[in-house]
Amino acid sequence: MTISGKKETVALFLGDIVLLYFSLWLSLTLRYWDIPSKSSLSLHFEPFSIIISVWILIFFIAGLYEKHTLILKSRLPSTVFNAQLANSFIAVLFFYFIPYFGIAPKTNLFIYLVISFGFILFWRIYGDRFLHPLVKQKGIIIGSGEEMKDLLEEVNNNPRYGLEFISSVDLNRIEGVDFRDEILARVYSEEVQIIAIDLKNEKVEPILPHLYNLIFSRVKFIDMYKVYEDIFDRVPLSLVRYNWFLENISTESRVTYDILKRMMDVALSFVGGIISLIFYPFVFLAIKIDDGGSIYFEQKRVGKNNKIIRTLKFRSMTEHREEDGMAKEATVTRVGNFLRKTRIDELPQLWSVLKGDLSMIGPRPEIPTLVKHYESEISYYNVRHLLKPGLSGWAQLYHTDPPKINADAEKTRRKLSYDLYYIKNRSFMLDLKIALKTLKALLSRSGV
Repeated sequence: MTISGKKETVALFLGDIVLLYFSLWLSLTLRYWDIPSKSSLSLHFEPFSIIISVWILIFFIAGLYEKHTLILKSRLPSTVFNAQLANSFIAVLFFYFIPYFGIAPKTNLFIYLVISFGFILFWRIYGDRFLHPLVKQKGIIIGSGEEMKDLLEEVNNNPRYGLEFISSVDLNRIEGVDFRDEILARVYSEEVQIIAIDLKNEKVEPILPHLYNLIFSRVKFIDMYKVYEDIFDRVPLSLVRYNWFLENISTESRVTYDILKRMMDVALSFVGGIISLIFYPFVFLAIKIDDGGSIYFEQKRVGKNNKIIRTLKFRSMTEHREEDGMAKEATVTRVGNFLRKTRIDELPQLWSVLKGDLSMIGPRPEIPTLVKHYESEISYYNVRHLLKPGLSGWAQLYHTDPPKINADAEKTRRKLSYDLYYIKNRSFMLDLKIALKTLKALLSRSGV
């Protein structure tokens, strides 16, 4: 089954590598109208390997190794084109301005750029025919609530999944269903191979004996919520109860991860902080010319273990009279609007990361007043304070409709589902992925 997309990601990665190196071989063949000699291949192999490594990183940042739910097929050509355009620009810079890459003639590079672009575009558009079975596996979903409806709609309306739910069973209406005649008969007659089931639901108990015999018919059972989490990148909140936290959340120190995370925080915040100093004089001057007010805006936020921390940003609003930590009757200035769009207003927070109050990656820190409100409105909201808050995070990347300054319990509840996903699955590789995608968002001015 191809639900998780992990095998697809590996296949896409390996396919890219093979095609990029094959493009090099073909470029040399076409350039000299002869099979490349060992010396010619050796001359080109090492510098092009470095270029290919950079290209693969660009593909990663562009989202070309994301799960297929995040890459709409209609947008795939433009995504590949933009990535290859950036790759071509980088390759030209490397070969023309770094002596190590001074391979002559440069015609080889341009032939390679054209051929590799063609191969990668063809592979990404038509490769799914090789990665996915022509005949989808048939499945039945057994569960309840909005999560089941969302999962059913997503899987059946996305042609890139190797699964199709031919039927669904709502556990809230199971009393009126003849499970043996209406469900089991269909499993056998239509050769159902997958059953996604909500095993956490108490109402599933009476039908489990009927499902047991399907094991011997080679029917595979998968946890509906694990599939949901894998596809939507967030934890379904209907599943979240005390037992979920006991099973999935731990405050136990992960020594290797904690060390790597702190090393990344220190390295990125220090380098970023030093580079950001270039902007400070221009920001100072722009703010003073605009309205002559203060340069910085200090605000209280809730940090790890509910500790109150202070964050510093470049001032982007007119008045900053505070009530309970929130700015009142303030409007965004002209300079502030630019600072916000470019995220320059957040540069001073890099020093909070270096200090250790914040991390580069983690749940975004919230204002104390809003935290009190959300803790009374949203169950388990305080769990997000088990970790050090971050400048960017999983929710900032994937929650498309985040709450703004004013309290919004419904949007924050959805945001919490992404925070819980991060808390449960956090790892150094996940942090690195978030950091790279944040960089992409900043460069494209899409915001985080």
